[in-house]
Amino acid sequence: MIFKTNLMDSDAVMRTVRRMSHEIVEKNKGCDDLCLVGILRRGVPIAQKIAENIKKFEGVDIPVGILDIALYRDDISELSAQAHLNGTDIRFDVNGKKVVLVDDVLFTGRTARAAMEAIIALGRPSKIQLAVLVDRGHRELPICANFIGKNFPTSRTEMIKVSVERFDGKTQVDLYDISDR
Repeated sequence: MIFKTNLMDSDAVMRTVRRMSHEIVEKNKGCDDLCLVGILRRGVPIAQKIAENIKKFEGVDIPVGILDIALYRDDISELSAQAHLNGTDIRFDVNGKKVVLVDDVLFTGRTARAAMEAIIALGRPSKIQLAVLVDRGHRELPICANFIGKNFPTSRTEMIKVSVERFDGKTQVDLYDISDR
């Protein structure tokens, strides 16, 4: 893996997340029945930041859950003989709620599909929406995000890595070359 370029620094990521926070409230006509569910791993701190922003803008606490999609992936046998579960932690009822799934990168759409299945297994939301910090293209399933921070078209020999303070000690988005040389 060879570093190519920095796509977003910390300030750019924070500005983008603030904009997405406003868009989520606007599209949902407020905060009634709204909840955020971060997809493990880096979707969780992004969801928490969106909730913090909404609290600042609207004065409303939006519930935030954590979703582990490991058992809902269609490639589970390719990933590991035994899936490692970090645990879903959703302490609110999703029935009748507007659930916004939050992830760092939208690529093939398979993670989003698995997340929708996992949410539906918990109940029947009135609506499921998808918010992603980065959309890099290359969909394999007919899935698109309702809220997109930035579009960065990539080739299949490239990888986008989102770093967040909580896991990586910094917040930024970088592009890497993953082709065999």
